Amino acid sequence: MSAERALTAFAGFMVLLSVVLTVWVHENFIWFTAFIGANLFQQSFTGFCPATIVLKKVFGFKTEKELALGK
Repeated sequence: MSAERALTAFAGFMVLLSVVLTVWVHENFIWFTAFIGANLFQQSFTGFCPATIVLKKVFGFKTEKELALGK
């Protein structure tokens, strides 16, 4: 799995988690959902996402470019 696909899966999981927390724990968790959305929005323009750095360094995921080049 590439870092980009892992990031998409992680973001989806975090959105679902934040919705569950909002419904069953406290309504202020909606701000967590808003933060995730804002981070995804800025990442689409800048290409920078801290979670990608963590996925690459800690878990060893490679980008799709690295996988295509066989690095």
